[in-house]
Amino acid sequence: MAHTATQTFGGFNLSARIANLVASFKEAQALRAQYNQTYSELQGLTDRELDDIGVRRCDIKDIAREHVYCS
Repeated sequence: MAHTATQTFGGFNLSARIANLVASFKEAQALRAQYNQTYSELQGLTDRELDDIGVRRCDIKDIAREHVYCS
């Protein structure tokens, strides 16, 4: 009768940990792409357009980060 041994680390097997790592990496990439898109769109607005929506150019980074990572 053959037995298979599985190694566990911290309650998860190695393949599950790798799968979680890959999923986390993909999620981080998607969030970064969304941040870059938001940042680029706001950066592309003129100063007048930014003033119309009540945004200062120096706040664009913070607005993009808050929109993507805090919502």
